[in-house]
Amino acid sequence: MEAHIIILTLLGIVILLTAWLPMALRRLPLSLPIFCIVLGVAIALSPFSPITANPFDNRHLTERFSELVVIVALMGAGLKLDRPIGWRGWMSTWRLLGFAMPLTVAAIAIVGWIVLGLPVASAILLGAALAPTDPVLASDVQVGPPRSGKEDDVRFSLTSEAGLNDGLSFPFVYLAIAIASAQSFDLHRFAEWFAVDVIWRIAAGLFCGWLTGRALGFLTFRLPKNTQLAKSGDGLVAIGLTFLCYGVTEMADGYGFVAVFVAALTLRSVERQHEFHENLHNFTDQIERLLMMVLMVFFGMIIGDGTVVSALTWKIVLAALLTIFLIRPIIGWASLGGLPQPFAEKAIIGFFGIRGVGSFYYIAFATGQVEFGTERTLWVTVFLIVLISVVTHGTTVTPIMRRLDQKRAARAASSSSAA
Repeated sequence: MEAHIIILTLLGIVILLTAWLPMALRRLPLSLPIFCIVLGVAIALSPFSPITANPFDNRHLTERFSELVVIVALMGAGLKLDRPIGWRGWMSTWRLLGFAMPLTVAAIAIVGWIVLGLPVASAILLGAALAPTDPVLASDVQVGPPRSGKEDDVRFSLTSEAGLNDGLSFPFVYLAIAIASAQSFDLHRFAEWFAVDVIWRIAAGLFCGWLTGRALGFLTFRLPKNTQLAKSGDGLVAIGLTFLCYGVTEMADGYGFVAVFVAALTLRSVERQHEFHENLHNFTDQIERLLMMVLMVFFGMIIGDGTVVSALTWKIVLAALLTIFLIRPIIGWASLGGLPQPFAEKAIIGFFGIRGVGSFYYIAFATGQVEFGTERTLWVTVFLIVLISVVTHGTTVTPIMRRLDQKRAARAASSSSAA
């Protein structure tokens, strides 16, 4: 049987499951990514596995597909947020970005250096790839659709953090590349990295995101009524904005991940309560789920063929456990110190630092720029951490968030009766 027939058949199954599974799993302590990984393992162990999905042999494909999944997810995350951007309303986000993320990069890099014995450049790359939380696999802890009212502090913090930190970890990726490619990393090279990879690329990402968001906002909501894009009701507009914004920003040597999320926030700000935002979000959400499921099936196939499992060592397992259960929860919780949120909510935000597709992209991107000499260790460590994150967070998110909502409802009812 020809491989493309098997691929089309499997793709049809995945597309149908994309529509059905979210309803079937809604009340169960089981996430969609977990099911996809199990499906991928089953395919790999069956006689119908049509292709080799090993990232060691398909680095470019891994980079491009994970890049596509992330930018679509970033657009969806930005469109969800009803809260206007500001200093006070986004304080938890600024704390997580300004304190938790760089400290997490440093902590994971130290673990990579001490536990895994990685050189400095590889250790920094590992930290940069694993510090950002994931906008793709974290949908169960994110806010609801636009104008749905499902935007409590926990869900808002995790959604906004995932939207911005996927791009803001890029300077650390470029730092790792600079160290690995330079014979000596001196003060001049550091100044060049800071000026270009930190200042310019972040500024370009913010500006291009704002500009494209404003431009599309004008075309969508400010033109004469019969010519507005909103009149079409076509959610495909969100994907067009995603690709346009990402492409323009990358051509300007900015961070496209930052730009896409900022463009979505800017588009919302032009006409925040318009019902067209729901069309944009719903279409983006469908595309995101389909891409995520395909990627997670491939992830399961890699696990199923034994490539990752055979390369595991106790040091990699230890590094993974420290990252998931110690580094992120403690740093995430500590970064929110002094804010008025209850202790339990801060702990939940710290715990649900989900790792996922963005980590695949960063490793694939960086190892395509320069030879690190530790590629296999980096890939296996990232794969194990993502697997642990998907299983741990996927099985705990439903009961934990349900319990949190019940407590919040009880407090609201108590306050209403007291009043």
